Amino acid sequence: QVQLVESGGGLVQAGGSLRLSCAASGRTFRSFPMGWFRQVPGKEREFVAAISRSGGSTNYADSVKGRFTIARDNAKNTVSLQMNSLKPEDTAVYYCAAGPLYTDYRGGTPNQYDYWGQGTQVTVSS
Repeated sequence: QVQLVESGGGLVQAGGSLRLSCAASGRTFRSFPMGWFRQVPGKEREFVAAISRSGGSTNYADSVKGRFTIARDNAKNTVSLQMNSLKPEDTAVYYCAAGPLYTDYRGGTPNQYDYWGQGTQVTVSS
């Protein structure tokens, strides 16, 4: 089991940057692939990015490719999302999630992820 806590959200102007971080408790962090999702009220949770257990493989939604970077530090039990060139349409609550244990799943289906953080709000003003 793993508990996830996101941080780093806030208000930023369009074109700016934010770095989200997700801290995980538990000794098995390195055994989970990790992902970031986002959600706006009234819409389904949307895949943003995912990373394999080693950090060697990543996957991104087309809408963020080239602007966002996911990374993980297994020694510190953290996964981050560096967000550059932010747009108003990036406004959402961002969640980190742990995928299926002992796999390198990097897909975008929310119900494939077993553990979720509480979310952090990102607001991009125009």
